[in-house]
Amino acid sequence: MTTSRAPIDSETGRGRRGPSLDGRVTAAIRAAFFEELAAVGYGRMSVDSIVKRAGVSKAAVYRRWPSKHVMALTLISEVAVRGAPIPDTGSLRGDLVALLGGLCHALGHPLASKIIPAVVAEAHRHPELERVLRDTVEAPRRANAAQIVHRAVLRGELPRDCDMEMALDLMAAPVYYRLLVRKRDLDAAGIERLADGLVAALAAARDPA
Repeated sequence: MTTSRAPIDSETGRGRRGPSLDGRVTAAIRAAFFEELAAVGYGRMSVDSIVKRAGVSKAAVYRRWPSKHVMALTLISEVAVRGAPIPDTGSLRGDLVALLGGLCHALGHPLASKIIPAVVAEAHRHPELERVLRDTVEAPRRANAAQIVHRAVLRGELPRDCDMEMALDLMAAPVYYRLLVRKRDLDAAGIERLADGLVAALAAARDPA
Protein backbone atom coordinates (compact mmCIF):
# COMPACT_ATOMS: atom_id res chain seq x y z
CA MET A 1 0.00 0.00 0.00
CA THR A 2 1.44 3.32 -1.05
CA THR A 3 1.21 6.49 0.98
CA SER A 4 1.05 10.05 -0.27
CA ARG A 5 2.82 12.75 1.67
CA ALA A 6 3.80 16.33 1.00
CA PRO A 7 7.09 16.35 -0.93
CA ILE A 8 10.07 16.48 1.43
CA ASP A 9 12.48 17.61 -1.28
CA SER A 10 14.12 20.88 -0.26
CA GLU A 11 17.46 20.83 -2.03
CA THR A 12 18.08 24.49 -2.34
CA GLY A 13 21.71 24.67 -1.26
CA ARG A 14 24.57 24.67 -3.71
CA GLY A 15 27.88 22.87 -3.52
CA ARG A 16 31.09 23.31 -5.45
CA ARG A 17 29.67 21.35 -8.40
CA GLY A 18 26.07 22.56 -8.41
CA PRO A 19 22.94 22.00 -6.29
CA SER A 20 23.60 19.77 -3.30
CA LEU A 21 21.57 16.58 -2.91
CA ASP A 22 19.89 15.93 0.43
CA GLY A 23 20.88 12.50 1.72
CA ARG A 24 17.50 12.09 3.42
CA VAL A 25 15.74 12.51 0.08
CA THR A 26 18.06 10.00 -1.58
CA ALA A 27 17.42 7.50 1.21
CA ALA A 28 13.66 7.97 0.91
CA ILE A 29 13.75 7.40 -2.85
CA ARG A 30 16.00 4.34 -2.46
CA ALA A 31 13.65 2.78 0.10
CA ALA A 32 10.60 3.57 -2.01
CA PHE A 33 12.21 2.07 -5.10
CA PHE A 34 12.84 -1.30 -3.45
CA GLU A 35 9.43 -1.35 -1.74
CA GLU A 36 7.69 -0.59 -5.03
CA LEU A 37 9.80 -3.13 -6.91
CA ALA A 38 8.84 -5.80 -4.39
CA ALA A 39 5.17 -4.80 -4.51
CA VAL A 40 4.52 -4.57 -8.26
CA GLY A 41 7.63 -5.74 -10.12
CA TYR A 42 9.94 -3.84 -12.45
CA GLY A 43 7.59 -3.75 -15.43
CA ARG A 44 4.68 -2.12 -13.59
CA MET A 45 6.81 0.18 -11.47
CA SER A 46 6.91 3.82 -12.53
CA VAL A 47 8.71 6.95 -11.43
CA ASP A 48 5.32 8.39 -10.43
CA SER A 49 4.63 5.46 -8.10
CA ILE A 50 8.09 5.79 -6.53
CA VAL A 51 7.60 9.53 -6.04
CA LYS A 52 4.23 8.94 -4.36
CA ARG A 53 5.60 6.26 -2.06
CA ALA A 54 8.69 8.30 -1.13
CA GLY A 55 6.84 11.57 -0.62
CA VAL A 56 9.29 13.53 -2.77
CA SER A 57 9.03 15.61 -5.90
CA LYS A 58 9.59 14.05 -9.32
CA ALA A 59 12.39 16.55 -9.88
CA ALA A 60 14.22 15.02 -6.90
CA VAL A 61 14.31 11.68 -8.72
CA TYR A 62 15.49 13.08 -12.02
CA ARG A 63 18.22 15.13 -10.34
CA ARG A 64 19.75 11.80 -9.31
CA TRP A 65 18.88 9.44 -12.17
CA PRO A 66 17.77 10.34 -15.73
CA SER A 67 15.34 7.39 -16.00
CA LYS A 68 13.76 4.47 -14.16
CA HIS A 69 16.12 2.14 -15.99
CA VAL A 70 19.27 3.95 -14.81
CA MET A 71 17.88 4.27 -11.28
CA ALA A 72 17.15 0.53 -11.15
CA LEU A 73 20.58 -0.50 -12.38
CA THR A 74 22.36 1.93 -10.06
CA LEU A 75 20.48 1.00 -6.90
CA ILE A 76 20.45 -2.74 -7.55
CA SER A 77 24.18 -2.80 -8.32
CA GLU A 78 24.93 -0.75 -5.19
CA VAL A 79 23.14 -3.25 -2.99
CA ALA A 80 24.34 -6.36 -4.80
CA VAL A 81 28.01 -5.44 -5.16
CA ARG A 82 28.99 -2.80 -2.61
CA GLY A 83 26.89 -4.41 0.08
CA ALA A 84 28.67 -7.76 -0.25
CA PRO A 85 32.24 -7.50 1.15
CA ILE A 86 34.49 -10.46 0.41
CA PRO A 87 35.79 -12.16 3.59
CA ASP A 88 39.47 -12.90 4.15
CA THR A 89 39.69 -15.17 7.20
CA GLY A 90 42.90 -16.94 6.27
CA SER A 91 41.31 -20.24 5.26
CA LEU A 92 39.00 -21.43 2.48
CA ARG A 93 36.51 -22.91 4.93
CA GLY A 94 36.44 -19.75 7.02
CA ASP A 95 35.92 -17.61 3.94
CA LEU A 96 33.08 -19.85 2.76
CA VAL A 97 31.35 -19.79 6.14
CA ALA A 98 31.51 -15.98 6.16
CA LEU A 99 30.44 -15.70 2.51
CA LEU A 100 27.51 -18.08 2.94
CA GLY A 101 26.43 -16.31 6.12
CA GLY A 102 26.42 -12.99 4.29
CA LEU A 103 24.42 -14.44 1.42
CA CYS A 104 21.88 -15.93 3.80
CA HIS A 105 21.50 -12.60 5.57
CA ALA A 106 21.02 -10.71 2.28
CA LEU A 107 18.71 -13.21 0.60
CA GLY A 108 16.74 -13.72 3.80
CA HIS A 109 15.61 -10.10 3.85
CA PRO A 110 11.82 -9.91 3.33
CA LEU A 111 12.19 -7.70 0.26
CA ALA A 112 14.93 -9.81 -1.32
CA SER A 113 12.68 -12.83 -1.78
CA LYS A 114 10.36 -10.67 -3.89
CA ILE A 115 12.82 -8.35 -5.59
CA ILE A 116 15.41 -10.81 -6.88
CA PRO A 117 13.00 -13.20 -8.67
CA ALA A 118 11.18 -10.19 -10.14
CA VAL A 119 14.38 -8.65 -11.52
CA VAL A 120 15.59 -12.00 -12.91
CA ALA A 121 12.24 -12.59 -14.62
CA GLU A 122 12.22 -9.09 -16.07
CA ALA A 123 15.76 -9.52 -17.38
CA HIS A 124 14.71 -12.62 -19.28
CA ARG A 125 12.08 -10.54 -21.08
CA HIS A 126 14.45 -7.67 -21.82
CA PRO A 127 17.85 -8.72 -23.24
CA GLU A 128 19.30 -5.25 -22.76
CA LEU A 129 18.44 -5.28 -19.07
CA GLU A 130 19.90 -8.77 -18.76
CA ARG A 131 23.13 -7.66 -20.43
CA VAL A 132 23.54 -4.65 -18.19
CA LEU A 133 22.77 -6.65 -15.05
CA ARG A 134 25.41 -9.17 -16.02
CA ASP A 135 27.93 -6.37 -16.49
CA THR A 136 27.07 -4.31 -13.40
CA VAL A 137 26.00 -6.99 -10.90
CA GLU A 138 27.00 -10.51 -11.88
CA ALA A 139 30.48 -9.79 -13.25
CA PRO A 140 31.68 -7.69 -10.26
CA ARG A 141 30.25 -10.17 -7.74
CA ARG A 142 31.95 -13.11 -9.44
CA ALA A 143 35.20 -11.17 -9.69
CA ASN A 144 35.04 -10.46 -5.96
CA ALA A 145 34.24 -14.07 -5.08
CA ALA A 146 37.08 -15.26 -7.32
CA GLN A 147 39.48 -13.71 -4.81
CA ILE A 148 38.49 -16.42 -2.31
CA VAL A 149 39.39 -19.13 -4.82
CA HIS A 150 42.65 -17.46 -5.85
CA ARG A 151 43.78 -17.15 -2.23
CA ALA A 152 42.87 -20.78 -1.57
CA VAL A 153 44.97 -21.86 -4.55
CA LEU A 154 47.93 -19.83 -3.31
CA ARG A 155 47.61 -21.40 0.14
CA GLY A 156 47.53 -24.87 -1.43
CA GLU A 157 43.96 -25.57 -0.29
CA LEU A 158 42.74 -25.91 -3.88
CA PRO A 159 44.51 -27.33 -6.94
CA ARG A 160 46.00 -24.93 -9.42
CA ASP A 161 43.73 -26.35 -12.12
CA CYS A 162 40.58 -25.60 -10.11
CA ASP A 163 37.65 -24.88 -12.46
CA MET A 164 36.99 -21.24 -11.56
CA GLU A 165 33.64 -20.90 -13.31
CA MET A 166 32.23 -24.02 -11.71
CA ALA A 167 33.64 -23.02 -8.32
CA LEU A 168 31.92 -19.64 -8.45
CA ASP A 169 28.61 -21.28 -9.40
CA LEU A 170 28.91 -23.73 -6.52
CA MET A 171 29.64 -20.98 -4.00
CA ALA A 172 26.35 -19.15 -4.56
CA ALA A 173 23.84 -21.55 -6.09
CA PRO A 174 22.99 -23.70 -3.02
CA VAL A 175 22.00 -20.69 -0.91
CA TYR A 176 20.01 -19.08 -3.72
CA TYR A 177 18.15 -22.32 -4.43
CA ARG A 178 17.38 -23.10 -0.80
CA LEU A 179 16.22 -19.63 0.24
CA LEU A 180 14.55 -18.28 -2.89
CA VAL A 181 13.35 -21.41 -4.69
CA ARG A 182 12.60 -23.88 -1.89
CA LYS A 183 11.81 -21.12 0.65
CA ARG A 184 13.75 -22.90 3.40
CA ASP A 185 15.95 -21.35 6.08
CA LEU A 186 19.64 -22.14 6.49
CA ASP A 187 20.84 -21.88 10.07
CA ALA A 188 24.40 -21.56 11.38
CA ALA A 189 24.86 -25.32 11.63
CA GLY A 190 23.59 -25.74 8.08
CA ILE A 191 26.03 -23.10 6.84
CA GLU A 192 28.89 -24.97 8.51
CA ARG A 193 27.86 -28.23 6.84
CA LEU A 194 27.45 -26.55 3.49
CA ALA A 195 30.90 -24.96 3.80
CA ASP A 196 32.42 -28.38 4.50
CA GLY A 197 30.73 -29.79 1.42
CA LEU A 198 31.84 -26.88 -0.73
CA VAL A 199 35.48 -27.27 0.31
CA ALA A 200 35.37 -30.86 -1.00
CA ALA A 201 33.37 -29.88 -4.11
CA LEU A 202 35.72 -27.04 -5.05
CA ALA A 203 38.75 -29.31 -4.61
CA ALA A 204 37.14 -31.81 -6.98
CA ALA A 205 36.11 -29.20 -9.57
CA ARG A 206 39.06 -29.49 -11.96
CA ASP A 207 39.32 -27.54 -15.17
CA PRO A 208 39.15 -30.05 -18.05
CA ALA A 209 41.38 -27.80 -20.13
